[in-house]
Amino acid sequence: MFTGIVADLATVVEIEALADDSARLRLRSTLVPSMSLGDSIAVNGVCLTAEFIDAEVVTVLAMKETLSRTTLGGCAVGDRLNAELALTLSTPLGGHLVQGHVDAVGTVVGRVSTGHWDVVSIHAPSTVARYLVSKGSVAIDGTSLTVVDVVDQSDGSAVFTVSLIPTTLDRTTLGSKDDGDQVNLEVDMVAKYIERFSKVRPVDTDVPAPVSPTDAAGGGDK
Repeated sequence: MFTGIVADLATVVEIEALADDSARLRLRSTLVPSMSLGDSIAVNGVCLTAEFIDAEVVTVLAMKETLSRTTLGGCAVGDRLNAELALTLSTPLGGHLVQGHVDAVGTVVGRVSTGHWDVVSIHAPSTVARYLVSKGSVAIDGTSLTVVDVVDQSDGSAVFTVSLIPTTLDRTTLGSKDDGDQVNLEVDMVAKYIERFSKVRPVDTDVPAPVSPTDAAGGGDK
């Protein structure tokens, strides 16, 4: 679990393509000295595991599925990526609960600077659009943000906006995203659980009727 509060901008120092279409990424980050082998690190919102650690460089394995379903498949040496270590029971929950499981890739479709903050518009595919609500939470490239507004599209997708304060612009990759750039999206997992629980399920006729306490004990009126 993570909080969506980016702690460092990690730098990709090497990418090793593997035969099974997976890849090993070597990342330099100030967070690495605090890591141990097997620890989790969120990289642009993707939860990865530390395989090797050398000074300030950590090696992580990104499987084929991860590369094809997130923006990590298009990263290059020299890219800066949002990084955050897993939270602990004593970690302040400054953002919201983020799993590091990317639900979809969105596309930046607009950006307006107000002088004090930037308003960024992002197109979200239909698979995640229904989970977006005004004033709700969303993780964009691993950054916890509040949805300002949501405009549903005719194809089931949506365009939503977020406001980026100067701290977010300076300390995350979102400060440099422009029209056409892709971003990893993770919706609030609470919304997905609510949807699941609210679905009407058929009655299971194979489940035996409950037994009353008296019947179970052999008592009751005969």
